[in-house]
Amino acid sequence: MTGKKRILSGMRPTGPLHLGNLHGALANWIDMQEQYDCFFFIADWHALTSNYEDTGSIADYVKIMMIDWLSAGLSPDKNTLFVQSHIKEHAELFLILSMITPVPWLERNPTYKDQIGQMSGKDLSTFGFLGYPVLQAADIIMYKADGVPIGVDQVPHVEITREIARRFNNFYGKIFPEPESILTKTPKILGLDRRKMSKSYNNAIYLSDKPDDIKSKVARMITDPKRARKNDSGNPDICNVFEFHRQYTDQATVEKINIECRNAQIGCGECKKIMAENLIIFLEPICEKRKYFMDRPKLVDEFIVEGNQKAGKVAKQTMEEVRSAIKLSN
Repeated sequence: MTGKKRILSGMRPTGPLHLGNLHGALANWIDMQEQYDCFFFIADWHALTSNYEDTGSIADYVKIMMIDWLSAGLSPDKNTLFVQSHIKEHAELFLILSMITPVPWLERNPTYKDQIGQMSGKDLSTFGFLGYPVLQAADIIMYKADGVPIGVDQVPHVEITREIARRFNNFYGKIFPEPESILTKTPKILGLDRRKMSKSYNNAIYLSDKPDDIKSKVARMITDPKRARKNDSGNPDICNVFEFHRQYTDQATVEKINIECRNAQIGCGECKKIMAENLIIFLEPICEKRKYFMDRPKLVDEFIVEGNQKAGKVAKQTMEEVRSAIKLSN
């Protein structure tokens, strides 16, 4: 035992990671790896909930995600990094928890309703999609996590996990702690078109993008829509490029651009070029590490195997306790 509180979180392997993933979750994980006993997993079973018709890329995305994690700064020495489907105990606990979880709890899940609306082109009328919060609960309480690092919009996910853990404990005795939501700050990083940055919207800048790709994407970014010409004054408060400047450009330059934009002293094209160069500089260390791990696939495989083994030991112990509590033989 390390004496540190334990946290757990995961990501679905649906493609290479982008800036929204980095600032929305991964950067916070990296900051937490010194303070907590961290379990971070690649949620490949969760990827099936909405992508069950086309699974051909999931295995490749698992490897790519691990490389992106390592390149951004997650350390396999400081964290337990593992793949969900390699720990079969998750499926067993999911099955057991599904026996005690009331269906209305799942139907009232706001994310369930939102995603059905957003993905109207997909058939999401499956048990797996409805029941994914139960699998998510199994993922979290399997490792008896004290907390889950999330943004404020994900609080309902953790709350249903707490309710499921509480219901299990009431029936069978206290086995699981009720995990707390650890609210994390996330910078405002939108996609090229000012919608949420997403692979499905084709508006993302990826950690793996080359400098020329970044320049091309930044050139297409939406700025102040009312500023038609360079000699028109602009409003940085509604400009997506300026939000990126806040994240990737030094404060003195940000203040200078703010003034110059409002007084029509800098054009959007020049502003974008400055931001693109600063973004490229920001991503350069990640790109260098990414090349290192891309050239060493066996090393990445070793990290995955080691992480799976560490997670598997904890999961095995937990399931022995669960089977004993519900009077099933081990």
